[in-house]
Amino acid sequence: MTSAATQVPGQSGPELNGQTVVVIGGSSGIGLETARHARSAGADVILTGRNPDRLKEAARDVGAQRTAAFDINDGAALEQFFRDLPAPIDHVMVTAGGPTYGPLLEMSSAQLLQGLGDHAALGLDVARNAAGKMRPGGTLLLMSGVSAGRVQPGPGISAAAFAALPAFAAALALELAPVRVNLIAAGFVDTPLSASVLGDGLEKRRNELRAKLPIGRVVGPADVAALAVHIMSNTALTGATFDIDGGQQLVEL
Repeated sequence: MTSAATQVPGQSGPELNGQTVVVIGGSSGIGLETARHARSAGADVILTGRNPDRLKEAARDVGAQRTAAFDINDGAALEQFFRDLPAPIDHVMVTAGGPTYGPLLEMSSAQLLQGLGDHAALGLDVARNAAGKMRPGGTLLLMSGVSAGRVQPGPGISAAAFAALPAFAAALALELAPVRVNLIAAGFVDTPLSASVLGDGLEKRRNELRAKLPIGRVVGPADVAALAVHIMSNTALTGATFDIDGGQQLVEL
């Protein structure tokens, strides 16, 4: 019998029909939009997040099968979450967590090591705990940024940390097979997190991107979510990094 995560090329019907998608960091932004797209593609979704109230609202929005509120950096809570899942799952997307920013020379050695390894360590923790629950052909989908291609002063260690993640995802794909591992490297995405970071400078940034990006518009969560669902449904994809930045790496910004 074909497993739920194995898709036959050319089959009809929703892309993720009968499959289960776990979104870690699914209460807002890219995670929530991916959950929404996965539901539209026929999947059941399970959401996690730190804020119980926001998570409850997100679950109502997308019709989530199950939720769990915990901090992704709490290793014991992460382990408990996967241990408590009642049935096999197909896909896990990690949007929680984020890069470390700041000038390199202002960092201690400990901060440097933390900044370089935090994102990969989080992905590894999720992989260890999820592996035993995932069906063959499913995918662990990690998030990164595209800043490795254009190093600039200010962000500091984030460019180096991002640069390590494609090789990390590829190596993990070999070890986790037949479960797949892929990486989405995003440029600026217009999310609530971006709004909170930029504050009054948000509209200026949007206008700059509209004027300079080859696509003539700002990348939104729905763009990333559509890519995520494609990666989940196409079982030939593993160990790969997919840039989604509207051409940001091609122009001066």
